[in-house]
Amino acid sequence: MLILILKEMRIRRESGCYNSVMTDLSPLRIGILGAAAIVPAALTNPARNMPQVQVVSIAARDPNRADRFARKHNIPRTHRTYNDLIADPEIDAIYNPLPNGLHAEWTVKALRTGKHVLCEKPFASNAKEALDMAAAAKESGRVLSEAFAYRYHPLTARMKEVLASGELGQIENIEARFCFLLPVPSNIRFRYDLGGGALMDAGCYPLSLTRYLMGAEPEVLSAKAKQFKPNVDSRMEAELKFPNGVRARILCDMLSPRLFDSFLHVKGEKGELKVFSPFQPHVFHRMTLRTSKTRWSGTVKGDDIYALQLQAFVQAVRSGTPFSTNLEDAVNNMRLIDAIYEKAGLALR
Repeated sequence: MLILILKEMRIRRESGCYNSVMTDLSPLRIGILGAAAIVPAALTNPARNMPQVQVVSIAARDPNRADRFARKHNIPRTHRTYNDLIADPEIDAIYNPLPNGLHAEWTVKALRTGKHVLCEKPFASNAKEALDMAAAAKESGRVLSEAFAYRYHPLTARMKEVLASGELGQIENIEARFCFLLPVPSNIRFRYDLGGGALMDAGCYPLSLTRYLMGAEPEVLSAKAKQFKPNVDSRMEAELKFPNGVRARILCDMLSPRLFDSFLHVKGEKGELKVFSPFQPHVFHRMTLRTSKTRWSGTVKGDDIYALQLQAFVQAVRSGTPFSTNLEDAVNNMRLIDAIYEKAGLALR
């Protein structure tokens, strides 16, 4: 059997189709677009403990920066340009942590060259771009996932389980916040041309979580933005209404008076669920459940969310295993982001 597999690999390498060979005997070879700060935590560190993954190359706008990053993180090769990286037949998948405004362009290019893609959140600049990305994934038959790593931690499954069990009774309202202090005006998160804004970088998380917990798509009742510069929100507050009547308040802020504020509160007729730090549960979190029958406060054990996300991505590529952060979910989150910007009177990204 091994001889047949190796023979097939040789034939496909010679025909230029080597990157399509995926067997359980070969690791998934990943290339990185850009030397973003998230790369070590999200990819290179967890990959070191996963024999089924190899990080093989990186490209950055500044080739010297790519070289330095590769040396520091033991990445064996660099490419001079993004195009060179995605064209490499010895790369199976691409990790795309580029600025938001570049996600669609380079994800679509990678998909069309036969690469699977793990794309950082938010998925795109807007819903139209998200639809283009989804179409490219379907046409190419490649896996495309949005990198909401928190979805793969057991805490998220436990929250979903609590709501689905009826322990809280009829859900009355939800509040979800993700706020932090980023007093750096030059940061790309404040650039409209790169898809910046609080809703994009911070608000995408509570939107994703509330949609996941409710299992439905809400309408936007109201939205109010605080602008850092024209059309760039440093703070966004929105009120949503789900089809079953449940209302949700979403708050995000990149110039928060608190250094860090990440929180979920679900109130039901029979009790309430509170979670501190639902989006970084591997670092720290606390879940509190109070009903007429239950009083519990503690943590839900789970591995590093980026390792769990990478495992799910590899399984999807190798065996088609369904995953949470799929195309439909990604497109619907971007549609909701667009609707909030429109309701707030700001231009789409």
